[in-house]
Amino acid sequence: MMDVQHIVICLLTGYLFGMIPNGYLYGKSQGIDIYKVGSGNPGSTNISRTLGKKAGATVLLLDIAKTIVPILILHMAWKPATIDHGTLITLFTGFGAVLGHDFPVIPKLKGGKGVACTGALIIAFDWRFAVVLLALFIFVSYTSGYVSVGSITAVSAFFVLTAVLGKFGMLPFSGDIYPVVCGLSFIIAALAVWQHRSNIDRLRKGTESKFHFKK
Repeated sequence: MMDVQHIVICLLTGYLFGMIPNGYLYGKSQGIDIYKVGSGNPGSTNISRTLGKKAGATVLLLDIAKTIVPILILHMAWKPATIDHGTLITLFTGFGAVLGHDFPVIPKLKGGKGVACTGALIIAFDWRFAVVLLALFIFVSYTSGYVSVGSITAVSAFFVLTAVLGKFGMLPFSGDIYPVVCGLSFIIAALAVWQHRSNIDRLRKGTESKFHFKK
């Protein structure tokens, strides 16, 4: 287990990187305030709708990077001796990045939904697991036409599969930290679903915008 001091360092390091407003900065570089167009969200989906899919892909990669980089930095700095220690560094730092993205303290910045950061956290946690969830996300998004539905499904599956696969030793942690990992994965998934509450409301009302994959 990690002590409180190391957990706080992980969360703060991730948070500082997570606050980097990639979507806003990219929009500004194109002369657009992303907060005032489309859904007003600085995430890659809204960037894709307003500036094109290449722009969306660029912001997506940048948001993935701002989650992966602090995880790598702390892994290199602390050189975890056990798989459990490495996993906790990854999860707490990644969660910090999600929090920084969703709830930045810098004035005038607006948070996003944290899907890309959550996805990056999962990639760092176990890339094979991430591939499965990515396939689920693509399948649900494509068949439903709603990226929000794919995102909600994938993050919910993240918690469920972490609890199930972790119980059978199929993920990179031991039974010693199983309760911590399950608890943290639940919080991460629940936060992602909560951040989609406006999408859920629009889905219920039938006003949610569809994503046109073939364009």
